[in-house]
Amino acid sequence: MSIHRFQARQDHVDNPDAFSKQLLARLVPAQRGQHSQSPQTQPAPRPSPRCSVPQNKLVERCERIQLQSAAIGRHVDEVLPAKDQGVQSAASAARELVVQRLLLVGKACENEEQRLLERVHAEEERAHQSILTQQVHWTEALHKLGALRTYLVDMITNLDDQGLLRAEQEIFERTEVAEGILEPQESLKLNFNQSCVQSPLLHRLWACAVLCCLTGSQEIHIDEKTLSPHLSLSEDKRTLTFSPKKAKVDSGCPERFDHWPNALATAPFHSGVCAWKVSVEQSCAYKLGVCYSSVPRKGSANEGRLGFNAASWVFSRYDKEFRFLHAGQPQPVELIKAPAEIGVLLDFAGGELLFYDPDSCTILFSHRQAFLEPVFPVFAVAHQSISLGRV
Repeated sequence: MSIHRFQARQDHVDNPDAFSKQLLARLVPAQRGQHSQSPQTQPAPRPSPRCSVPQNKLVERCERIQLQSAAIGRHVDEVLPAKDQGVQSAASAARELVVQRLLLVGKACENEEQRLLERVHAEEERAHQSILTQQVHWTEALHKLGALRTYLVDMITNLDDQGLLRAEQEIFERTEVAEGILEPQESLKLNFNQSCVQSPLLHRLWACAVLCCLTGSQEIHIDEKTLSPHLSLSEDKRTLTFSPKKAKVDSGCPERFDHWPNALATAPFHSGVCAWKVSVEQSCAYKLGVCYSSVPRKGSANEGRLGFNAASWVFSRYDKEFRFLHAGQPQPVELIKAPAEIGVLLDFAGGELLFYDPDSCTILFSHRQAFLEPVFPVFAVAHQSISLGRV
């Protein structure tokens, strides 16, 4: 190939519009009555009918390529730069939104912190003043009783029977004062009231923060030895499935629930803050919570049902009814919709058990309890299955 022909092809590649015009000029016959620019140039011969069809196809193909090139050129020159600018603007707005919202959250947290600390200080001052008042009162009472005792001892020591009879009225009046001094009684006013730090905002933020930090928490697995005959456990020990028909198991195992569809986790919690999530969207009958190892496990009596004894605390669903259960005392929980997942938070040292809906950031129920021994995560399911969420 000659250098001139290669250069011509390269020009066609670099300038497709000029190439298209040249191709059209070669393929499309001159219009009738149209004269050439040079009088010496003879008009181009009319193409034969056999060649017109391929030529028309090439012309159409050339036009399509030209339109396609123009569209791509507009996309590269106009659309993509505009998209890039839009992405930059959207990202900048998103950053600003995140910063603004977190600043607002931070400001709200600062205000709530200040408000709660002021309430703590006020409650501390109130309790302290009550204690000081009691100290003054009982110090005065001790002084009166001491003076009265000294007076009586002096009367007994220095007076004979006749003198005591003459001083009987005076002695009666003096001792009547002592009878008006009552013994100290336990008073809640002398205690610090923990309710002063109750805050729905702090509660929600705390629950959300704990659930968001589950990646560092302990894995929970279900103990197969505790499994009711009505339950089956998945291989990863995380999913409980209910069956109305009892399976053949070793009912003599002391750890096993032999009637009610209950199961315990493998390890208890005895300190700190613990949290776990349970997927419950498949089930319309379940219980979640904690219990002592002493929870009843044998027999069909109500005492073996979770929440119907003093050793278990559970959030319960049966069809459309939601309740918190402990010691046979149900507390209704009003919900607009059934949660698909429930987070269980246990603050062992703080004595609080909390049930939380991670999707709506809603606290379903909160219960305060001083736990006296380690507690196990406990589960019950009487419809389909529930699954422990992965950490």
